[in-house]
Amino acid sequence: MIRNVVLLACGALASGCVVYTNDDPVPAGPANYTPYVSWADGGCYYDPYYVDDIWYFEANVEDPDGIYDVTNVYADVYDGRTGEWVETFELFPTADPSYWFSDWLGSTTWLDCYYGGYEVDIVAYDSFNDYGSLTFLPFTYNYY
Repeated sequence: MIRNVVLLACGALASGCVVYTNDDPVPAGPANYTPYVSWADGGCYYDPYYVDDIWYFEANVEDPDGIYDVTNVYADVYDGRTGEWVETFELFPTADPSYWFSDWLGSTTWLDCYYGGYEVDIVAYDSFNDYGSLTFLPFTYNYY
């Protein structure tokens, strides 16, 4: 009987299963660090080719886990006077993986290049959905 219990216990241990008791530490998951935006800029300018205003957003994003841990970057535009959200724009990676950029025809947005009260939050997300952000005032024709 004891021999069967010993064989059964050895068979369970040989199968590769791991048994934890209350005294064993729980293994930690992978460590993750939050991405951060080290620099950002944006604003509006007139483009005679398109006969339209162009809104642009750009940012340098870093991540201690590696630059390829950054999955998405967005520009969230708010009315700085009322605090209301106005519009969100996606930024896209470039040949330099830490530099993200996008530009948009003014006629396709809710933004007004003559309004100087916008605030922009550049928000960078990583593969764990952690995020870091940086706020700046965009350049407009009526700056501030």
